[in-house]
Amino acid sequence: MAGSLQDQLLNAGLSDAKKAKKLDKEKRKQQRTAHKSRTAVVDEVKLAAQKAREEKIARDRALNDARNSQAQRKAIEAQILQLIEKNKLDRRGGEIGFNFTYQQKIKKLYVSSLQQKLLAVSKVAIARIGDHFELIPAEVAHKIAERDAQRVVFCAQDTAEILAGEERDWYKDYEIPDDLMW
Repeated sequence: MAGSLQDQLLNAGLSDAKKAKKLDKEKRKQQRTAHKSRTAVVDEVKLAAQKAREEKIARDRALNDARNSQAQRKAIEAQILQLIEKNKLDRRGGEIGFNFTYQQKIKKLYVSSLQQKLLAVSKVAIARIGDHFELIPAEVAHKIAERDAQRVVFCAQDTAEILAGEERDWYKDYEIPDDLMW
């Protein structure tokens, strides 16, 4: 087996001896001038190879990060689906239509009277699975909202806190007189 790349190219017929001698002569000349001037020989081929290697490492790292983030999104999606499927409430026999908004459209979900009361006092929330909606306990809804807030469609606690905040702000500018008699 041939020792150097140059020998291999000569044996394969991809180069001739004249070109090989000329390249060797140029290489020795560069080495002599670099040695005389005491400067390092800059090998452009090595620099280009190093740069290409670094670019490939950066591309591979970016691709790996994208794959990891996609796998993480899939894992979170699976967790959310599992939470909803495991904790969804049975809506069979629901005769009362409960209206809520989703993407600026009014949707209707048929629930029982107990479920309607639980929705009103924020003990139960509505979560989305694909194109349909399920009732889930509020604690589970908060766990889902930590992972993806878009999946929890309706939770009365959010609106109750807003309304309570508005009432407190409503009277903040009014002073209560000291001599008020009830």
